[in-house]
Amino acid sequence: MVKHVRTRGTLASLAAELGVSRTTVSNAYNHPDQLSAHTRQRILEAATARGYPGPDPMARSMRTRRVGAIGVLLTEHLSYAFEDVASVDFLAGLTESTYGTDSALTMIPAGPESGEDLVAANALLGRAVVDGFVVYSVAQDDAHLAAARARQLPLVICDQPTDVADLPFVGIDDRAAIRPAACALLEAGHRRIGILSIRLNRIRLDGLVDHSTLPGADLHVQRARIQGALDEFAEAGIAPETVPVITRHINDRPNSVDAARELLETYPDLTAVLCTTDSMAFGVMEYAESRGISVPEDLSITGFDGIRDALYRGLTTVIQPNRAKGAAAGRLLQELIDARVTDAPASAQEETIRQILPTTFHPGTTVSFPRSGSVV
Repeated sequence: MVKHVRTRGTLASLAAELGVSRTTVSNAYNHPDQLSAHTRQRILEAATARGYPGPDPMARSMRTRRVGAIGVLLTEHLSYAFEDVASVDFLAGLTESTYGTDSALTMIPAGPESGEDLVAANALLGRAVVDGFVVYSVAQDDAHLAAARARQLPLVICDQPTDVADLPFVGIDDRAAIRPAACALLEAGHRRIGILSIRLNRIRLDGLVDHSTLPGADLHVQRARIQGALDEFAEAGIAPETVPVITRHINDRPNSVDAARELLETYPDLTAVLCTTDSMAFGVMEYAESRGISVPEDLSITGFDGIRDALYRGLTTVIQPNRAKGAAAGRLLQELIDARVTDAPASAQEETIRQILPTTFHPGTTVSFPRSGSVV
């Protein structure tokens, strides 16, 4: 007895059987708007009955010169990208920019402890099947940035590094953006102010920052925010070197609370804490509550990012457009990818190589006059 094996259908056999063109079958999957609902349903039902899965994505990639994915290089653990609200907002904006483009996001987490091993970075980035990269907040000499550049694919930097002249950039002016928060503390009468920051360098440091090392810090965003605050304090007559700066390498709740503990136990005369992220400010608020320190009556606090929870809790902070930042980076990258695929000149390279987005100061309710007798 001969057993007949049913062969799986192909695009060509399906088109012949249904009496339509190959393009019509392809459109049922890739351009459904070009077919009537009845025709598309007929094609899909016939394809299912014959085990035809749809056009080969590899063949489509070769034909269109696209793989349909953009890589997002992160220097945080992948879990952080989904826990940190500012990162979530950025990724949401980036996702919005892919609507209608048939592009997916490929997350490439490098991790906060990495950045020096070029061989490992080349291995990680070299196997990423993407049309281009958004590099999200890395050090200027990070090996992963070098590896991404070596792929010679369209690339957009977001946040940092800020001074790579030949690559498109989307971000904010961090040094200027934080000054209204520093000014709010000064206008309330504070003169003994401490700063909490997340990491300034790839090499781990948890503790007091030596002011002489600030100009050479690897990570521009945090460096610029600290320097912007110190600029404002200096103009008010406060010597920058007298302002203690405490940092933590990992930006999570336990580290933020511990940084607040170190700062306030080491410098008990402080009346205000300026934080370079809202998450650090939450750590100060939690520590203050655990010690019976009233905010803002006993201690004023400012943050940076303007995430939803910060606004809900009344934190005095700087609102940066994280979602708009992601969307702008995605649109810019898509333009570069389109130009590369069509061999057309990319206007993005000529006209919009740097997009600096505006920020907004949110007064909140966590800043008030210093406690009695605290002003020198």
